[in-house]
Amino acid sequence: MSADVINKAFLATEEDFLNLVREQFETKPQIASVGSCCLVGIICSGLLYIANAGDSRVVLGRLEKAFKEVKAVQLSSEHNASFESVREELRSLHPDDPQIVVLRHKVWRVKGIIQISRSIGDAYLKKPEFNREPLLPKFRVPNSFEKPILQAEPAISVQKLRPEDQFLIFASDGLWEHLSNQEAVNIVNTCPRNGIARRLIKAALREAAKKREMRYSDLKKIDRGVRRHFHDDITVIVLFLDFHLISNSSTCRPLVSIRGGAGVSGNSKY
Repeated sequence: MSADVINKAFLATEEDFLNLVREQFETKPQIASVGSCCLVGIICSGLLYIANAGDSRVVLGRLEKAFKEVKAVQLSSEHNASFESVREELRSLHPDDPQIVVLRHKVWRVKGIIQISRSIGDAYLKKPEFNREPLLPKFRVPNSFEKPILQAEPAISVQKLRPEDQFLIFASDGLWEHLSNQEAVNIVNTCPRNGIARRLIKAALREAAKKREMRYSDLKKIDRGVRRHFHDDITVIVLFLDFHLISNSSTCRPLVSIRGGAGVSGNSKY
């Protein structure tokens, strides 16, 4: 396990999907506009590897013994054009393109189309061969390009886990639009483990409803397609950490992943 191995896995996934786009483009051209953020967490030999392409986020809940509180520690950074650092990175990669990032309706977008700068897929912004008919005009870039506009390479960090590290929250930007890092950590720390990811989603949806001055029950009645006008899609995974299990993993074989489910009690190790 290494950062290089993870990077190669991202690029292999990207290449396989681009090959699928090539095969189906003439009959299913919209596949060239399909893309996804990708957030990966791997624990191996006491080390935590985080790899991110897009604007999902992972937050660690760490026990501060001096204050007897669990604090939020953000472990990833988003590749979103709303951040000045991302816009500067795009400008440095595309110095001859003054329209690489465009401000439209008070929102920064790459080529005026998309907010993220890294993803798996989105072939129409990576390969000029897909920037043409029969792809719909709204997905096509006006000027031709040679260098990929978006990247698939993830940003990777590696750190040693500590005994005070309690849990990890992996979530798409739909959650973080409505909950702060600390709010999410507080919910996970004070509620039963079973069903905790669903509880986080419910808390975010309640905040989304409140911002629209409507009841949560009314928001849930809105058709899924229309609901995208009220909140983004939300995906959440919560991983609870057992430091004793992690620290012994280098000597215990075989390594296994244990998935929690119905009936998991609040004091379960997994």
